[in-house]
Amino acid sequence: MNTCPKGIHTPCHEHSVPWFWPMAAAIELGEEGLTQFQNNLRYVEKAIEFADPPDPEWATANRIVLELDTLRLRDFSRPGQTHARTPVLVDAPYAGHSSTIADYAVGQSLVETLMAGGLTQVLVTDWKSATAAMKDFDIDTYLADIDTVVEHLGGKVDLVGLCQGGWMSAMYAARFPHKVGCLVLAGAPIDTDAGDGPIKKLAHTLPLSLYEEMVAVGGGLMLGRTMLAGWKGMKAEEQYLGKFIDLYEHIENKNFLRRTERFERWYENPIDLPGAYYLQTIQQLFKENRFAKGEFVGLGQRLSLKDIVCPVYLLAGSDDDITTREQVFDAEKYLGTPKADIVKKLAAGGHIGLFMGSKTLAECWPEIADWLRAGGQPGR
Repeated sequence: MNTCPKGIHTPCHEHSVPWFWPMAAAIELGEEGLTQFQNNLRYVEKAIEFADPPDPEWATANRIVLELDTLRLRDFSRPGQTHARTPVLVDAPYAGHSSTIADYAVGQSLVETLMAGGLTQVLVTDWKSATAAMKDFDIDTYLADIDTVVEHLGGKVDLVGLCQGGWMSAMYAARFPHKVGCLVLAGAPIDTDAGDGPIKKLAHTLPLSLYEEMVAVGGGLMLGRTMLAGWKGMKAEEQYLGKFIDLYEHIENKNFLRRTERFERWYENPIDLPGAYYLQTIQQLFKENRFAKGEFVGLGQRLSLKDIVCPVYLLAGSDDDITTREQVFDAEKYLGTPKADIVKKLAAGGHIGLFMGSKTLAECWPEIADWLRAGGQPGR
């Protein structure tokens, strides 16, 4: 006899299909078993949906105002509205998941929070999944397209860089300091040698040849599903077992199901990255830390964080095991920005919560919106 979920004992056989056990339970437990059986059928249906969810969606109305090979520029401002200040460009992470993390859900949207804070012109880089034709795109390709976006917006923006979009935004600000009014770096790995997080360990432990093999398997791309398998492997028990136990235990909780479905739509639909971009990031940024050292060459020029002199806001998560607080806060050592114009904030929680966690959105980002509206000068 095997013990099945909820402590129900059924005559399972080695080659049984998993959903045979609730049928036996229904027979053994009568009316209670029938209710349990119906819940189990819903569990099977939801588990299948979670394994192959539909594409993620944007929570806030927007329109595409520019489309390039690498991205769609999404404008969330109201049509016809006049804007009194610099546009705010949110540079979403380009690290294997959809940019919808910046506008995750009603009540859990960074875009929504910034606009509620009085920022009327908010735009987001909606990074495209790489195709075979994009396999040789490198970091320069993406910096050049950000510059095209900035020029389209009038030649100057306030940049809000999230995670990998943070180091990309910092690179852009170092390359074109006159085009960035204020810079927000949230969960951004700027000094990749700082701290002692798992990403740093992986970067320094695994040989570049392993990453090159993964790109070769992807036909010149770093496939999103390969990265997703790696992320899940970092917390295998939680990813492969824990979430389905949670699903079973909350199968009658509609709010839980809606939240889980929404997250699975984002998490289980990874995007592909160009192999050249990915390998350059691994080698030059995470293994060699060239950007923090002032040795990275972007768009034909050696980039130095000292060239960034605009107001800078650094946001890190207390429990972030993807980008440790040290990797974010150590940027202060290298920036050319006066110390008085640098704000550092440690938010409670982990990495993803920095961008879509209800608590961080309520406690940290309204302050950042005020800071941006004041041009990085608190109290102005």
